[in-house]
Amino acid sequence: MGPATYYDIVIIGAGIAGINTAYRVQTTLPHHSYVILEARPVPGGTWDLFRYPGVRADSDIHTYGFQWYPYPREQTMPDGRALFEYINDAARAFSIDSHIVFNHRVMKSNWSSQDKMWTLETAVGHGERRRFHSPFVVFATGYFDYHRPPSVEIPGLSTYCGTVVHPQFWPPDLEYSGKKVAVIGSGATAISLVPKLAETAAAVTVIQRSPSYIVSVPSSGSNSTWTARLLPAALSRKLKYYGWLVVILASQYLCLRFPRLAKAFILKLVDQQLPDHISMDPHFIPKYNVWDQRLLACPDGDFFQSLRGGRATIETAHIQGITDRDIVLDSGRVVNADIVVTATGLSLQIGGGTQLAVDGHPCDLSQKFVWKGVMLQDIPNAFFALGYLTNASWTLGVDVSALLICRLIKHMEKGGGTTLACTPRMRGSSGLPRRLWDLKSTYVVAADDSLPKAGSVSPWRPRSNYILDYLDARYGSFGECMEFTEGV
Repeated sequence: MGPATYYDIVIIGAGIAGINTAYRVQTTLPHHSYVILEARPVPGGTWDLFRYPGVRADSDIHTYGFQWYPYPREQTMPDGRALFEYINDAARAFSIDSHIVFNHRVMKSNWSSQDKMWTLETAVGHGERRRFHSPFVVFATGYFDYHRPPSVEIPGLSTYCGTVVHPQFWPPDLEYSGKKVAVIGSGATAISLVPKLAETAAAVTVIQRSPSYIVSVPSSGSNSTWTARLLPAALSRKLKYYGWLVVILASQYLCLRFPRLAKAFILKLVDQQLPDHISMDPHFIPKYNVWDQRLLACPDGDFFQSLRGGRATIETAHIQGITDRDIVLDSGRVVNADIVVTATGLSLQIGGGTQLAVDGHPCDLSQKFVWKGVMLQDIPNAFFALGYLTNASWTLGVDVSALLICRLIKHMEKGGGTTLACTPRMRGSSGLPRRLWDLKSTYVVAADDSLPKAGSVSPWRPRSNYILDYLDARYGSFGECMEFTEGV
């Protein structure tokens, strides 16, 4: 291992969070050198990893895309390949791609209190290691494990004689045309998988334990709108962004303020799209209120179209067992399948699996509280570019993180740059512990023992309102829970 390479800021991950953070760094802190360390051979993150049929954005692209580089096409929920190309185009347009070092997986990160410096050890390949030094590190590594699917107990799955596949690791040569496919799960992945599978599969059956709210959204904007016809393209796209933002925030407010009306309204829309042979109950009436969990969206109602087309159906029950090719449900139904797709969520983690340490002492992230959604208690100069999972698009939260990170670094430079470290400290109480993301999905609950915690009082509360979070990132106080360490 040779000498370490120094950068003012190291960003880990070249997905949508890393590229966005890099843009904010080079525009807000132009005199800082930075590098993006990416474990994969290309940028794109999730949108390079996920290759399953039908993979697409599960938020509208107008708020999921970069504010500083609007998505150029008319699609509302682009597919995975289009998103991959969009992220790469954005990186090239602002020369961010020249700062990316590929095939560098960060294995260890150690903070030295004496040197006020992070040392990052990366695996490059063929046993080679490289080190990087930096006073600041940003983990833009997303929220799930790229290498390990969630551990979900499905009775009898080990005895199944057909093909079992997890969407995160979809084999490129898997042939499902003319086959009977069972999709276990009812989240965003299942909703996007089913319409594509149903195009050529003999039959597709969704097996869910409980239903979710599903809404249809237009698949594309209209070039005939007055904004597109009368205004410059950049201004038209900006108006579209703010329009979608208002719709999302207003919808969320109304659903939380009037839960019964919201539930009745959405269920009525669902009922209108179902074929006669599929009933609302028990398949499409959730037991929770709208926005208590993720609201699922499908472009032009393609999920419901696949149900009406007859090649897809749905079963709501628990799996009792699996024989050679049959899935036995506690409802008494039996689903015959050549392929089983376990769309049962993700294995959550933050930090990309890096071993974090302070002065050589390992950090147990599950025992840490999260400061303002971007830093962990007692860990200096380390930031996490995290987004929303329930109440807005991931990227809106990621951008709030980046704005706060850059403002905090800029704040430390005032007065000649004598402030060398910032460390969140627990002073007083964090209040009652809460989840970092307020989701009750099985795979989220399963991660309770490994993810850091949020509190119920500021600055440890989880972020939940984009407008308030944005204002706090731009203008809020850093508060008494932030310890600044001065240089000599």
